[in-house]
Amino acid sequence: MQRMTRRGIEWLSAAADDPEGCRATWIDDPRAPYMLPTGRYFDVVTVDQRVGMETFDQLLRRGLPFGPTVLDHKAQRVGFFLGSRSQETFLHYLAREEGTAPAYRYLSRGSAVVVPGPIPLRGDRYEWLRAPARRPMANPLRPVALATMLVASAELLVRVDRYGERYRTADTFGFSAIEGAPIDGAG
Repeated sequence: MQRMTRRGIEWLSAAADDPEGCRATWIDDPRAPYMLPTGRYFDVVTVDQRVGMETFDQLLRRGLPFGPTVLDHKAQRVGFFLGSRSQETFLHYLAREEGTAPAYRYLSRGSAVVVPGPIPLRGDRYEWLRAPARRPMANPLRPVALATMLVASAELLVRVDRYGERYRTADTFGFSAIEGAPIDGAG
């Protein structure tokens, strides 16, 4: 479970239409979610939870640049924060990928995102997968890494599902493996 740092709270609350009201809400209840406008300080790309969790894992494991990431358990969506005005770069690199991009929503000017409070607890609707620790440094590679890993993760999950349909049970998998194994080490 991730928690926001003091500097993360300052940066994120500054994005609110009423920064003082946002901070007051969080002082009163550090678990309280808050709706913030997108497009001024940050944009957010949201995807289905399954694709989002795989993408999050791939970005983290590979050490690729990415910013704060939020999970909405009820809506089953993951939101990746990008710098504001990243849409053109994100779309450009998404289109360059060979696979099919997953369904996504790009939230910029005129949209809003609900974020967890600074100290959400397990079981809360909104959770930080990666909480803001400070104002994220501008990094032009974030939208590139996100676009690339979204497509790769979606393609991986399609492949996993295809094998899941083919090998529905452990018995089916074992029989197929034995059936295709070379006899007496020949092959």
